[in-house]
Amino acid sequence: MVHNRSVLDELDRALVHALHLDGRAPFARIAQVLGVSTQTVTRRYQRLRRDAGLRVVALPGLDRPGATRWLVRLTAAPATAGELARSLARRTDTSWVRLTSGGTEIVTMVDAVHANDGSGAPSLLLHDLPRTSSVTAVSAHALLHVYRGGPSAWPGRAQALTPEQQRQLRPPEPAHTANEHLRAPDEQRMITVLRRDARAGYAELASACGQTPATAARHLARLRAGGAIFFDVDIDDSHLGIGTRALLWLTVAPAYAERAGTALATHSELAFVVATTCTTNIVAQALTPDPAALYGYLTGPLAALPGVHTVESAPVLLTLKGAGPRAGEV
Repeated sequence: MVHNRSVLDELDRALVHALHLDGRAPFARIAQVLGVSTQTVTRRYQRLRRDAGLRVVALPGLDRPGATRWLVRLTAAPATAGELARSLARRTDTSWVRLTSGGTEIVTMVDAVHANDGSGAPSLLLHDLPRTSSVTAVSAHALLHVYRGGPSAWPGRAQALTPEQQRQLRPPEPAHTANEHLRAPDEQRMITVLRRDARAGYAELASACGQTPATAARHLARLRAGGAIFFDVDIDDSHLGIGTRALLWLTVAPAYAERAGTALATHSELAFVVATTCTTNIVAQALTPDPAALYGYLTGPLAALPGVHTVESAPVLLTLKGAGPRAGEV
């Protein structure tokens, strides 16, 4: 049994890895590849949802036309930072809401696809924050390139399966679908369901968008094949043995930026590596067992990279929102 904050066993990790490969893979197929019963996989999945916060969620792909994501850093007074972070977590255009740096800084991802007022920038930046008097500083970093993150899983969650098992579990190439498109409101309603639970059944998706299950299935296949959405796995990483989390803001000489980003994506300590605008042009998230391991990484593999001028490490104190909204939030 998985207890609160316990480390996942081998089968749990294999299930999480399988869901990273294909978030909608039937439990029967996962069970066959793992060599256990379908009932065992179903029980493990339900237990991980209950005890480890496991969810499969759909997120908009960066290749979607007009899509832009921003990392936003906000500094607020200590007395108000927590409530502001909770307010941001309730928004439908945010993900990865974290309280860092002694509890006075909030970092969130803002998705311009869900919050666009026609100007090309999120409404959170243009209109909402200036009316929040508790915010004392704001910086916004547009994502330019993802080295690790999005569809590419952190190795700490994706090292449980053999290459052959991974081959069997990767989703098949999408079949040709009929040339049919949902109306924008219907499509958005279906995506809203998938953002809460990417494993929602076709009957639920059909009900949300007012179509037949067969039409919903074809349209979901189209969204996935076209890169409009991808599936991510959200889980409390303390169950993976992680005790220390930090956001790293790196200033890298432009001539070394591509080389540094590519190298950082191979570091097992990093779950997220992106190139951004602003002076700190590479941002990463480090996950380590303890502070000593983080220190060893900062003074070892990271320090050895050429072209890195400065590194600011901001410990993550609390995660208020992960990859997608919880039930009832959208």
